Amino acid sequence: MRKTPFLFVAILALAGPGAVLAAEQTLVERAIHVCNACHGEGGVSTSPTYPKLAGQPALYTQEQLKKFRSQGRSDSSPQGYMWGISALLDDATIAGIADYYAEQKAVPGKAGDPKLSAQGKQIFEKGIPAKGIPACTQCHGQNGEGASVFPRIASQHAEYTVRQLNEFNTKLRPHGTVMKDNVAKKMTAAEMKAVAAYLQSK
Repeated sequence: MRKTPFLFVAILALAGPGAVLAAEQTLVERAIHVCNACHGEGGVSTSPTYPKLAGQPALYTQEQLKKFRSQGRSDSSPQGYMWGISALLDDATIAGIADYYAEQKAVPGKAGDPKLSAQGKQIFEKGIPAKGIPACTQCHGQNGEGASVFPRIASQHAEYTVRQLNEFNTKLRPHGTVMKDNVAKKMTAAEMKAVAAYLQSK
């Protein structure tokens, strides 16, 4: 199954570079159609079970898909599905998917409790110095827009953000030393909820 995209493109290569490009575009389009079933049209998911992908930096999305493909990322909820789907993707298709979502417009979520969001904003912008927790802006950007291999966290579902923060404290997400050692394990449940509420509204 995993070799199918390579074989498909190799055969079409006999027809010239134009045919190869068209074939790759077709593979990317089909893959995006599958992604949209969970992540929503244009990567704007409506369920906190599935993260919003719209506006995610391309390098970050590529890295995560490759981690799912190698089974290096094993989040409990998407593991069975994402392992299977990513196993069918070659690097070129992954790059095409990532570029597509990077170009989509992110849509902010609903604003929550103003007091809770204010607490979250403080953590996002200043961190928690007393605990040695750095400001989220140091890696994720002044507006949570993300860059390079650091994800966009602005406008993400609050429930999803909290879930990922908790999973950094487990073996399910073995990568991300900064998140595991300097952030997630030092935050209380209330602090996670506050910063997630703030980010959802951005």
